Amino acid sequence: MSKITAAITAVGKYVPEYVLTNKELETFVDTNDEWITTRTGIKERRILKGEGLGTSFMAIKAAQDLLQKSNTNPEEIDLVIVATATPDLMVASTAVYTATEIGAINAFAYDLQAACSSFLYGMSTAASYIESGRYKKVLVIGADKMSSIIDYTDRATCIIFGDGAGAALFEPNTDGFGLKDEFLRSDGVGREFLKIDAGGSILPPSLQTVKNGQHFVHQEGKTVFKYAVSNMAEVSEKMLTRNNLTKDDIQWLVPHQANKRIIEATANRVGVEPEKVMVNIHKYGNTTSATLPLLLADYENQLKKGDNLIFAAFGGGFTWGAIYLTWAYNS
Repeated sequence: MSKITAAITAVGKYVPEYVLTNKELETFVDTNDEWITTRTGIKERRILKGEGLGTSFMAIKAAQDLLQKSNTNPEEIDLVIVATATPDLMVASTAVYTATEIGAINAFAYDLQAACSSFLYGMSTAASYIESGRYKKVLVIGADKMSSIIDYTDRATCIIFGDGAGAALFEPNTDGFGLKDEFLRSDGVGREFLKIDAGGSILPPSLQTVKNGQHFVHQEGKTVFKYAVSNMAEVSEKMLTRNNLTKDDIQWLVPHQANKRIIEATANRVGVEPEKVMVNIHKYGNTTSATLPLLLADYENQLKKGDNLIFAAFGGGFTWGAIYLTWAYNS
């Protein structure tokens, strides 16, 4: 019997209609288009508007896009994982609600939180379920409404983040396509450098924490940048060396869209030419858990069956890693 691997068989996406440009941000904070573009590569980002709309709204839309494009029956899905740092509610799982709303009535569901590495970790989790032979269809959705936790008077963060969602369906494959290798890591040294101070069990919400603005993301940019550059590049290179791959064996590098300079540093370390690097940060900014699946959805028509992809991500906490996957279908 051939070895079972977990292959991506369909992708979907959703981004909100509202476009927040660098020009508009100039009216919020002391910045300008040239400064933002030069340092981050971001020209615009999408923002989810509308009362009562949270991360689940985008997750559902992305899942529905996938289901419609692939003609997948939602009742055949065994598991729904929503990778997110911005769940709808603190206790009730966003994934459970999402599964119900898309008609995945036979699936169990849960959220996965590893900051910007959440979707990468979700890929690993889905692959383990598939490889065990226990489940046949696992839907992984990366979705974040970052605008809900951003202080739009803080230049260090408001220029970077946007809202969006992407989805990928994993199914068993016995022809050698799918997830081949992974190297995932974490280090609690990063806990203080990228976080939200209040709202958790250490510092529950209060009038004072709201007044102090402690429910917004705080980032020490230089420190996070340094760790992100070194770690994303290192794990990406590791995927090549331990699988005896050269840069010519790689068709696509799929890097987390945090910063143009981090993306370029990772590509340079691996030796991959710019035309082999998936990039959409200029359109969406950093959508946290959604960056990787949004890349897949945007580049789906360029992907060919048998293409070798290297995924890499880095997130708060710190969390990071890389995955080597072979694409399983032609669009």
